[in-house]
Amino acid sequence: MKILIYSAKDFEIPFLEKANKDIYQIKYIPERLTSKTAMLSLGFDVISIFSADDASSKVLELLFDFGVKYITLRSAGYDNIHLKTAHKLGIKVANTPEYSPNAIAEHAVALLLALNRKLILSNQQVTSYNFSLNNLIGFDLNNKTVGIIGTGKIGKVIAKIMLGFGCKVIAQDIDIDKGFTKQYNIEYVALSDLCRQSDIIMLSVPLTSETHYMIDADLIQLMKREVYIINIARGAVVNTSEIIEALKWNRITAYGSDVYEYEDRVFFYDRSEVKPNDELLQQLIDLPNVLITPHQAFATKEALTNIAETTFYNINCWQQKKTPENELTLN
Repeated sequence: MKILIYSAKDFEIPFLEKANKDIYQIKYIPERLTSKTAMLSLGFDVISIFSADDASSKVLELLFDFGVKYITLRSAGYDNIHLKTAHKLGIKVANTPEYSPNAIAEHAVALLLALNRKLILSNQQVTSYNFSLNNLIGFDLNNKTVGIIGTGKIGKVIAKIMLGFGCKVIAQDIDIDKGFTKQYNIEYVALSDLCRQSDIIMLSVPLTSETHYMIDADLIQLMKREVYIINIARGAVVNTSEIIEALKWNRITAYGSDVYEYEDRVFFYDRSEVKPNDELLQQLIDLPNVLITPHQAFATKEALTNIAETTFYNINCWQQKKTPENELTLN
C-alpha cells in the first residue's frame, strides 16, 4: 500500500516514521487536502489527513476518481469529512479517538491559569522591568463552580483536574455517565442552568449540527459577567463575532481558546511574514482578555506517539483485510 500524508508537519514526521517501521512507502506533503490538491493522491491507496484538511463530498469524489480506498485521520474529530459520501463511495475511514485526553485537558487548564493569573501580561511587564502588581490580580480556583460542556474522555479529565483545585464541577452532555457522576459527585444540569451557575465554562464537545454556534449571544446573556470561557473543542462551537462583542462590552471577563472558527486558513503555518487578511482573528488577538493558542493542545510527545501508532494500526488492519476498531464508515 502506498500512503500519502497530507498536512505533514516537521514535528510529527519522526513519530510517523518510527510507527511505520519501514513497512510502507510513504510520501509526506505539507499541503492541505482541498479540491485543488486532491489530484496529488493519484497512485496512492491510502491518505492520512488532519483536522484542517477538507474531505467534503466534492473532495471525496475526486479522491475516489484518483483511486484512494482508505483515509485515516490523525485526529479524534471528524467533522471535516463527509462520512455518508465516503460510505457511498466505498472509501473506508478511521480516526484516532483516544490519542491523549490528558494532553487536551491539561492545555485547557493551562489556558485558564494563564488568563486568570495574567501570566502573559506579567511576563511582558517583567521583560520591561515593570514589577507592579496593579494589573495582575486573579482569583482562587478553590470553591469556584466549573461548568463542563461535553463529558467525553477529555471532559472527564478536565473534571478530575478541577476537582483537584477544590472546584465544584457541574456538567452538561447528551449522554449522562451515571457512574462518573456518582464517583466524583458531579451534577448534570441543563445548558441554561450551567451558564447561569458557572464561574468558568469549559467546552469539550465535538462539532455537530447541534453544537454549531452553541455559545451565542442568547446563552452569554445568562452567564455571570465574571465568567471565563475556555474552548478546546472546535472554533465553531462558539459564535466568534458574538464572543468578541461580549468581551468588548465586559459581558464576559475572558476567553481562552486553542481553536478558531476559520483556523484552516492560518493555523499550523508561520504567517508572520504575510499576515492573513482575517479581521475576526485580529480582533481576538488584540483583545487583552483573550488568549489564543494555535491548536497545540495535542502537541505532546505522548499524544504524537499515540497518533502515529494508531494511524498505522488503522492502515495495518486494512492491509490485512481486517476492520480497525476506529473505523467510522461501517454499515
